[in-house]
Amino acid sequence: MMTRTEPAALSGWIILDKPLGLTSAQGVAAVKRILRQCGLPIPRIGHGGTLDPLATGVLPIALGEATKLAGRMLDAAKAYEFTIGFGAETDTLDAEGAVVATSEARPTAEAVAAILPRFTGAQDQVPPAYSALKVDGQRAYALARAGADVQLATRRITVHRLDLLAATEDSATLRCDVSKGTYVRSLARDIARVLGTVGHVTMLRRTRSGPFALDQAIALDKLAELVQGAELEQAMLPLMAGLDDIPALAIAPDEAAALRQGRRLHGHPASNGTHLAVCGSVPVALVEAHAGEVRVLRGFNI
Repeated sequence: MMTRTEPAALSGWIILDKPLGLTSAQGVAAVKRILRQCGLPIPRIGHGGTLDPLATGVLPIALGEATKLAGRMLDAAKAYEFTIGFGAETDTLDAEGAVVATSEARPTAEAVAAILPRFTGAQDQVPPAYSALKVDGQRAYALARAGADVQLATRRITVHRLDLLAATEDSATLRCDVSKGTYVRSLARDIARVLGTVGHVTMLRRTRSGPFALDQAIALDKLAELVQGAELEQAMLPLMAGLDDIPALAIAPDEAAALRQGRRLHGHPASNGTHLAVCGSVPVALVEAHAGEVRVLRGFNI
């Protein structure tokens, strides 16, 4: 039988394979409900990057001390597979919206493949009107739903990779690796327009978010099964899994004590940059080192 732990002990990541139709907030609520129904303490909990209800795939759920790293997930690069349905553009740029433009033109697979280099690399992108960006203090999607003419400024984004996976007469399925702030719905809109037609996203699946990939993700029903069987550890990744791209910095117990008190380390030989300070196997803090001085960016109560 699982030993009940204090809330602080439940620190780490559950990588949810978010199902279709669920908002990210509802995904978090579902995880909380599963933990609560099994009598587990509910730590602080949040997600590391919103997925549209019509999108599926990798949704990092942060528990306990890992919530201090959720903001890093928002800035992380992400990967998606998505399908563009040609012939109709919607106001939301996905299958949920109302059709606002149609076209009889249908691009060939060769035509789609040929224009993808134009959408690879750094570029300006206009976000969808139906997005969570704020305009004069209000969410763009709220203004759009109220009938307002929402005009959003272009944003600089980077598409690191863009490949054609499959194509039919009416659609194309692609894979992309993109920087933070990239809207796949806008990418699909722009690709369709350059191809001389219109289109919208009919399928969107996130396959990677920062260090977390689809092969680490778990469905809600499987999560419930593991938790009910006292096997939560099989579904949970350690806090440090969210910091795989950060070099570890070994520190002594007295240095760990100083960092936990918010004090800086002086004359430390650490190389400049961001590090994960660890004392033995225990993560102490995310720190920034510069010119021999180490300061805390995020401290962990573990």
